[in-house]
Amino acid sequence: MRRFSYSRPTEVSEALAEAGGEDVRFLAGGTNLVDLMKENVERPQHLVDITRLPLDRIEEIQSGLKIGALVLNSDLAHDPKVENRYPLLSLALLNGASPQLRNSATTGGNLLQRTRCYYFYDVATACNKRDPGAGCQAIGGLTRLHAILGASPHCIATHPSDMCVAMAALDAVVHVESATGTRTIPFEDFHRLPGDTPQRDTTLEPGELVTAVELPATRFDRHYTYLKLRDRQSYAFALVSVAAAMRLEDGVMTDVRLALGGVAHKPWRDRDAEALLSGKAPERALFSKAAEAILADAQGQGANDFKIELARRAIVRGLDQAARGTPQSVTDKRIA
Repeated sequence: MRRFSYSRPTEVSEALAEAGGEDVRFLAGGTNLVDLMKENVERPQHLVDITRLPLDRIEEIQSGLKIGALVLNSDLAHDPKVENRYPLLSLALLNGASPQLRNSATTGGNLLQRTRCYYFYDVATACNKRDPGAGCQAIGGLTRLHAILGASPHCIATHPSDMCVAMAALDAVVHVESATGTRTIPFEDFHRLPGDTPQRDTTLEPGELVTAVELPATRFDRHYTYLKLRDRQSYAFALVSVAAAMRLEDGVMTDVRLALGGVAHKPWRDRDAEALLSGKAPERALFSKAAEAILADAQGQGANDFKIELARRAIVRGLDQAARGTPQSVTDKRIA
């Protein structure tokens, strides 16, 4: 880790005034950034500690729920407003990391966490995400955890967040602020596919700070699930995860939501597959058709070929759990 300067502003305007330059990073819980600094993957010259900014509230607003960027993952998961109105998000959060990490990690930091690709973390290997133009040593290498959708010849890394998969399904909106003003970003536009610029994880511009995430008033508090499949049942990143939610009216699915984690550079949502399900009765044969549609362009790298079939089965299982109103238990690790 190289030497860096440090400041701790108390107002958003002060933090933004210090945010200019590529070698400046905002620091909140630090559960990802500090690790990256220790490994010399991130080497900022200056850290702006934002933990004293007034961004740690969960507020009911007319359009839904506004979650401050500094709300801790544990507080968000157990907030009664979230548990009652957005239990899918609570379930996803409780499937992420460990209790100790959830007590430190923030909502904004969770949005911005970087891939856990082995090659990204190992500075002795070639990685276009870490060093643009260096090549991608993951391709042809150890790919068990890597992408099967939306990858490019420049990067096959996956996004690691559980929270973000649920937020993608819930149509969240990200609020950001910079020295020049504020803007909102629909959640599905916030994270990027790698393309030929895999070093850019999000559509944030330099100097922008995530201040809040807004959830719409739409409730999915009965028919939902977050199904996470991983190598071990505790403290592991998803091989495949499924966030599914829907409404059932007179035995017919309406407003179906479906997002996948562990399969792409960003939370993966396929609105065409959702439309295929909407207006129809919940049947496993139909769920299988939706899974086939989502995975039509899936491509493995050899060691992760199994993820295509795993994702297919997970989608069917997740939709079935949501339709039956039997969300996957956090404490009982057997798949429902």
